[in-house]
Amino acid sequence: MEHPYVPRDLQLPGYVAISLSQSTILGVFGLASLFVVSLVWIVSGRLRKVSNLDRFLMCWWAFTGLTHMILEGYFAFSPEFYKDKAGFYLAEVWKEYSKGDSRYAGRDAAIVTVEGITAVLEGPTSLLAVYAIAKGKGYSYTLQFAISLGQLYGTLVYFITAYLDGDNFAASPFYYYAYYVLANSFWVLIPSLIAVRCWKKISLAVQGQSQKKNKVR
Repeated sequence: MEHPYVPRDLQLPGYVAISLSQSTILGVFGLASLFVVSLVWIVSGRLRKVSNLDRFLMCWWAFTGLTHMILEGYFAFSPEFYKDKAGFYLAEVWKEYSKGDSRYAGRDAAIVTVEGITAVLEGPTSLLAVYAIAKGKGYSYTLQFAISLGQLYGTLVYFITAYLDGDNFAASPFYYYAYYVLANSFWVLIPSLIAVRCWKKISLAVQGQSQKKNKVR
């Protein structure tokens, strides 16, 4: 069966067409994400001394952590997802997303590496960030800063490698802008804002410690 991806000569032996509709795939993802965010928001509202901004960040880290571990983890360790005949949801997600970037279906080495590292390292640490914020741990800002830098690095590698390889992996302009550009832009904008905030918090803390030492002297 011919696949819908670009380039058309991409070799995908045993390819099985998508069985779920686009609306079903996106709808399930949207509802699952809404459930996670709503649950974390409600639970975090019962915590004392947790600001609304920190509650939002807890929602973000829970969402992105589970996305990394479940979606990206499945991709990284399922090299033949495009052959799935059972209509397994996670396989269907990547068959659909590959319309925006066929490097996923083609198992591009850079993509597999970035997604594997993201799933194994950034996924669990994102969930740790939820805990750190909830408990007011001293390492919270450092952890969030480190994860955000990792996400920015991975996203930059993702975009730059596509550009260097010709940036011709989308089935149509719609998939290019909706999947490749828009869907990934959140992992540029939000980590950037978090990194700046954490940098300021860490800098203030270090400055405060320096001032205390100077007073003691």
